[in-house]
Amino acid sequence: MRPTRLLLAWLAVLLGLGIALGTAMALQLKVPAALHSVAWGLLLALLLLALLDAVRLKRRPSPRLRRQMPGSLALGRWSEVRITLEHDYAHPLALEVFDHVPDGLSVENLPQSIALRPSERSELGYRLRPLSRGHFSFERCEVHLPSPLGLWTAKRPLPLPLQDDTRVYPDFARLYGAQLLAVDNWLSQLGVRQRQRRGLGLEFHQLREFREGDSLRQIDWKATARQRTPIAREYQDERDQQIVFMLDCGRRMRSQDGELSHFDHALNACLLLSYVALRQGDAVGLCTFACDQPRYLAPVKGSGQLNQLLNAVYDLDSTRRAADYQAAANQLLARQKRRALVIVVTNLRDEDDEDLLTAVKRISRQHRVLVASLREEVLDHLRQAPVQTLPEALAYCASVDYLNAREELHDRLKAQGFAVLDAHPSDLGADLVTRYLGWKKGGVL
Repeated sequence: MRPTRLLLAWLAVLLGLGIALGTAMALQLKVPAALHSVAWGLLLALLLLALLDAVRLKRRPSPRLRRQMPGSLALGRWSEVRITLEHDYAHPLALEVFDHVPDGLSVENLPQSIALRPSERSELGYRLRPLSRGHFSFERCEVHLPSPLGLWTAKRPLPLPLQDDTRVYPDFARLYGAQLLAVDNWLSQLGVRQRQRRGLGLEFHQLREFREGDSLRQIDWKATARQRTPIAREYQDERDQQIVFMLDCGRRMRSQDGELSHFDHALNACLLLSYVALRQGDAVGLCTFACDQPRYLAPVKGSGQLNQLLNAVYDLDSTRRAADYQAAANQLLARQKRRALVIVVTNLRDEDDEDLLTAVKRISRQHRVLVASLREEVLDHLRQAPVQTLPEALAYCASVDYLNAREELHDRLKAQGFAVLDAHPSDLGADLVTRYLGWKKGGVL
């Protein structure tokens, strides 16, 4: 409970009156004695009124609040939270509402002032924008309740039944809107380049009549003899394939490009490719390494696997551990027996040479491997920036030396026959989908 400006203003007036009377007495000016009595009487009356008002405020019931918020939020996207207030006040009342938002969420329009009317519900809203993924609990909400005479205001915390929980997922909402569009148009908007098919798919689809432009190799001679008309075999991209993401959760993925870290960009890219692969009829799984609690999700087909992926990674975060590629390879090979496309999402450095090469060689004996390496955009900016001072020259030389060493590692991997994808974090999703569709159309997988 604290005094309002009204009470402080009255106290200031009485204090000024007391100072004036004291000054007059010090200057031996004639002041009516009744004026001193009036000043002390006003001060006593104000103190009694303030005490009575504080007691009435203490007894005044708190309003009842109910919070309405989404059960899940998308990282970096604004969402609205609504608060409904119910009360039993017989007179209009103005109060201030403040919701205690957990750390990791940006908020707008708080605190808010609202006027409560007798026998009516009141509603207000504010906006949330998650800055990190994970599970968040809203445990408290409070109001600043004024006293009947307006001399005091009290901070009233609300009871625990107002606790609400929400989950912040990677920004995957934009992909669901793609179902309203043609898949090809949607992929082209993301920057995905689809290549023309080279040869035939690997999986038989159906028999149909021979058409102009079909290859003679497509003719099914037995069906042609039975139907007495040319019958061709139609093939489609093989659908029963498996994709496993090996996601690096180590310290290198903590680099920041804009508002999102490399780890968040990698998660969004993995979910994007998962969405596309599941629509193609393939199975998708996940394996993490360099994290506190390694997680493994076996490859499964169907749209429900996307929800499983989201629930498996929504609270996953990068750590300060170093990436151990050998341990990650052991973990994957022990669990993934069937041949799959293994996509290693990491940030390669020149010191990873022997450790990474050994791990990738072991995995490639049983699976097809794609190493997706994230490249810091700030290094490209430093390399392209004009050099005018000594610090700028040092930064330029260091960035060029680092990028050259990184490119040499990529070249050594390619020389061993391994596929390497070097991409900026913001372009990783489109580049992964392009490589996946290109391999699928070409029958490489």
